[in-house]
Amino acid sequence: MSRKVEITGVNTATLPKLTGVEQAELMRRVKTGDKKAREEFAVANMRLVLSVVQRFHSRGGNADDVFQVGCIGLMKAIDNFDVTLNVKFSTYAVPMIIGEIKRFLRDNNSIRVSRSLRDIAYKALKAKEELIKNNAKEPTISDIAEYLEIPIRDVSVALEAISEPISLYDPVYNDGDDTIHLVDQLSVSEDKEDNWLEKLNLMDALRKLSSREKQIMTLRYFVGKTQMEVSDEIGISQAQVSRLEKNAINEIKKSF
Repeated sequence: MSRKVEITGVNTATLPKLTGVEQAELMRRVKTGDKKAREEFAVANMRLVLSVVQRFHSRGGNADDVFQVGCIGLMKAIDNFDVTLNVKFSTYAVPMIIGEIKRFLRDNNSIRVSRSLRDIAYKALKAKEELIKNNAKEPTISDIAEYLEIPIRDVSVALEAISEPISLYDPVYNDGDDTIHLVDQLSVSEDKEDNWLEKLNLMDALRKLSSREKQIMTLRYFVGKTQMEVSDEIGISQAQVSRLEKNAINEIKKSF
């Protein structure tokens, strides 16, 4: 008997499972404008939306609404997916679904943020990306304010207004074995000498990385970009980004 899991009224046991060849053929038809194939492809990939919805169960919002918004992200991914790229559809689609849901939850937050504050915040986020790209380092609030020619206080308040509350137990990294949570990254007043030595080890490990590896680690773990976004930004394949990232992580592990 197939195992039934029902989320937002959708029974996962009834969703079709397609092989890679079948998905590729459906996508080929989608790109020719076949509306029926587009619908079939969307249904076949509904599990992607359901898996993402589960991640946001503690963030508030009606589950049915979040699911529908996730489906919008899925359809956008289907319409924009480039079949010439050597990337799985799921790798491309999941970040787009997550982004759509995050925007929905942010814009429908019970704490209403004025449009003017949101506009400043979005300009600040865009400026932050541009400054990181130009200077290869994280800008301060002061840097962003100067870049936009906006008072520091306005930038700080705007960014604070759109920030989402997070749990101390939200995962920040997983290498396949151990998951690191946000609480693990908080500084502790005790054992300051050990913390100091760990920072020295980390700095030494980062110095040993190649310039490309440093760039990838900065974009992935300090800026928060996906491997696909890093791939687009620095002009190499997602597979190369993944390989270089793993090499860098292994080098850092050796230092500890």
